[in-house]
Amino acid sequence: MFAIYFLKIISVLIAIVGAMMLMPLGVGLALGEQSVILPFLLPMLLSFVILAAVFFPTRKVKISINTRQTYLIVAGSWIFMSLFGAIPLFAAGAFPSITDAVFESASGFTTTGSTVCGHLEDLPRSINLWRCITHWIGGMGIVTLTVALLPLLGVGGFQLIKAETTGPEKGKITARITTTAKYLWIIYAGFTLTEAILLKIAGMDWIDAFSHAFSTLGTGGFSPKDSSIGWYNSAAIDVIITVFMFFAGINFSLFYYIIVRKFDDIRENSEFKAYLTIVIFAILAVALSLGGIYNAFPQKLRYSAFHVVSLLSTTGFSTADFTLWTPAAQFFLFALFFIGGCSGSTSGGVKVVRWVILFKQVGNETKRMLHPHGIFAIRLNNRVGRKDVVFSVTAFMTLYFFLVALTTLVGCIGQLDLFTAFTGALSMVGNVGPAAGFLGPSGNFGFLPDFVKWWYCFAMLAGRLELYTMIMFFLPQYWER
Repeated sequence: MFAIYFLKIISVLIAIVGAMMLMPLGVGLALGEQSVILPFLLPMLLSFVILAAVFFPTRKVKISINTRQTYLIVAGSWIFMSLFGAIPLFAAGAFPSITDAVFESASGFTTTGSTVCGHLEDLPRSINLWRCITHWIGGMGIVTLTVALLPLLGVGGFQLIKAETTGPEKGKITARITTTAKYLWIIYAGFTLTEAILLKIAGMDWIDAFSHAFSTLGTGGFSPKDSSIGWYNSAAIDVIITVFMFFAGINFSLFYYIIVRKFDDIRENSEFKAYLTIVIFAILAVALSLGGIYNAFPQKLRYSAFHVVSLLSTTGFSTADFTLWTPAAQFFLFALFFIGGCSGSTSGGVKVVRWVILFKQVGNETKRMLHPHGIFAIRLNNRVGRKDVVFSVTAFMTLYFFLVALTTLVGCIGQLDLFTAFTGALSMVGNVGPAAGFLGPSGNFGFLPDFVKWWYCFAMLAGRLELYTMIMFFLPQYWER
């Protein structure tokens, strides 16, 4: 019976991805890009055939799944989505091998933004648009979209979202999880449309404007240009994208609180205050560390703010090759690889709230040394937090950096130098995008051996799904009855 449940949900997810191919297909037809028409049309039609064959005959079957099965469905969803999204990339000849096409697709859906292509401007514009759309789909989460649009699945939506969303605390902002998902997607789509309009006003054409808006709100970082946002050399475009990258790194529930005028919940949010503090401090630190690279201080602030927010939100856009900046500036930017955005955002990384919890615990341990008989609790959002959250965060951080270490080893076996392999691992597991050396903003991942690319695909998926969803399948306990 579980096989029916699994196929039913996967068929809906694949159909949603297939429906999103309509936009690049339309662009390809409008621009006369004949090579992409069948590569988009056939998988799109195939997805609808699968939906008709699997979902509709079982539409009256109520889905009942346990926690173990929930994780299998979510992990399977992202794997199938990455494989399905690679079909047009390979079939159109844009990527020469299945490995490269799957890597690009996985990088897109996980909002990592690392590319294996060194000649993006030579690709059909519809292919570049599809690359950016994968960010947008994966950013808020394909499972969240399913819960929002298809409650008729009859599955416990909160189970699926818990297995997919980011951060140590999983909660609802409304009484019904389907209503929560709908509100989040409305906010997400509203920001995307607003940014696209502003980018068009600032000088982009509509295709580039929507492409970059999809990548920004998904915190992915794919761009149709080889030199990313730096290609436009526009202060207005830099500012617009910086602002929306900052928004995308914030817990989206806070925007809902603005709509319903719950301003106290925003003011008391510990993670948002820490996120804002990190952004301001890092921008000033990098700007003051740039030395004579840029002449005027406002120009230093422009480039500093863009790259600080880009790396902290794990978007990965660039307007310059920051690996050529001063060592001090690189240090502050490198530190952002370890942080990430807020929980409940489209960002990757460890998440700000986990660092907040750990530093608060360090403070409590210091107080306990001075007052051995004292009782100290962690306060989050001006409320006393659960005691077990510290253990949860500690376990996550241990697993996170173990996977980073393992991914670093794989990179070294693939002939990367140690530092490049390490930054590459941080980028893959944290879904950041750029790294250092040959994997920096001016490079790409195309030269890596195939086995490294496949491992990186796993690392990107594991990082996007908060590690446990992908890694638990390798534990004997998962398969025990």
